[in-house]
Amino acid sequence: MKTTKKLLAMALAAAMVVTAFAGCSGNNDTSSADSTSSASSEASTSSDASTSDESSATEDDGTIHPMRIVQPGTLCADYETGMAAVNEKLKEDGVNIEVSVTRIPWDAYAEKLNLMLTTGEEFELLHVMQDVKNLSAIAGMGAISSALWSSVEAGDEIVASDTLYGCTFALLNHGMSKFGVSVKFVDFADLAAVKAALTEKTKVVYLETPCNPTLKVVDIAEVAKIAHEYNKNIRVIVDNTFCSPYIQQPLSLGADVVVHSATKYINGHGDVIAGFVISDAEFIGKCRMFGLKDMTGAVMSPFNAFLIARGLKTLDIRMERHSANAMKVAEFLHDHPAIDKVYYPGLEDFEGHEIAKKQMKLYGGMMSIELKADRDAVANALNKLQLCTIAVSLGDAETLVEHAASMTHSTYTPEELKASGISEGLVRISVGLEDPDDIIADLKAVLDTLV
Repeated sequence: MKTTKKLLAMALAAAMVVTAFAGCSGNNDTSSADSTSSASSEASTSSDASTSDESSATEDDGTIHPMRIVQPGTLCADYETGMAAVNEKLKEDGVNIEVSVTRIPWDAYAEKLNLMLTTGEEFELLHVMQDVKNLSAIAGMGAISSALWSSVEAGDEIVASDTLYGCTFALLNHGMSKFGVSVKFVDFADLAAVKAALTEKTKVVYLETPCNPTLKVVDIAEVAKIAHEYNKNIRVIVDNTFCSPYIQQPLSLGADVVVHSATKYINGHGDVIAGFVISDAEFIGKCRMFGLKDMTGAVMSPFNAFLIARGLKTLDIRMERHSANAMKVAEFLHDHPAIDKVYYPGLEDFEGHEIAKKQMKLYGGMMSIELKADRDAVANALNKLQLCTIAVSLGDAETLVEHAASMTHSTYTPEELKASGISEGLVRISVGLEDPDDIIADLKAVLDTLV
């Protein structure tokens, strides 16, 4: 009965929202990324209904319209009984709405919610509470910048992983310092070093996993635990670009904020510049109004939003194929005489394999290889590729290959490259959706020239 009463109370509160829809068509297109931040205020604001809305309500023909409420969690045992009571009460009150509840398990809620919002899946109301995560759509590096601008001020401190995407490293190392924010770079594989780096000034702990381009795997749960035990207000931000939400969900592992370059796997077709910030509604509001509007202006275009919505429809299929192809390619490269080392989480002898197995659904489509040749020989070899494309991006349908030190990570000094484990012989590969035998044949033809 207690659960039934909770359901009843929830529906009666929602009735203040749905009254405005009572005379409208059952095809509501009211869902949007702003629904999560506005649903609560709409529920308590009756004055928003216009005169025309009230007029249309009086012309209702008595048709019962479905109202789908999306909540985190699992359905209770007496769901049917409780929902019957809810709908009976609505009927008695003259509200021509039939309520149904869809519940999504907590560990999948953030991922599913993002997919719902971006693909236009129909619903009428989202359950919003403090720990339900929200989404902000931003362009490119604006996602990372907005999250950081919204988290720190002059005098604060950021503790960051020592291996990061080149532009992120430049922002932290050369950008934030101009505004009085200090940054410490730490090897996040060394949890003791992470703990030792924290001070009363630390406001953000920032990391990628797997790291770009060495694929170093960081234990998200342990880093979040260390940070929050030291100070519960430290914001743990995880760049999840290499994995996408399909493979890894940092929020469920204790992180506070997730950033994505949606240019990559989320879109999947190499034709947009976009980024996402995912966190609680309060922080996302700050990112939108201050970090995005005031500080960066990196607003995503409507057409890019459309392209991302298109790409998301195949995210699961693509990530499965990327990961399967990458495993085959990694196994081939592992034994090639021109290669000194293969960095891929799916290989059992990779240093971060066990952590990856714990927090990643698949091992992903990204890898790096350490060639035995010098820089000039590496460059000449890469220029002979036929199927694979030399490019700085990743997550595309095509296989992309790059020389990290001179391309994506050219913002690092030679000393910084060495400290981060990025050598002149390191080549990063984003394994595409082609036939894996074709990818391997193209790589083999080039690598054989280096033996």
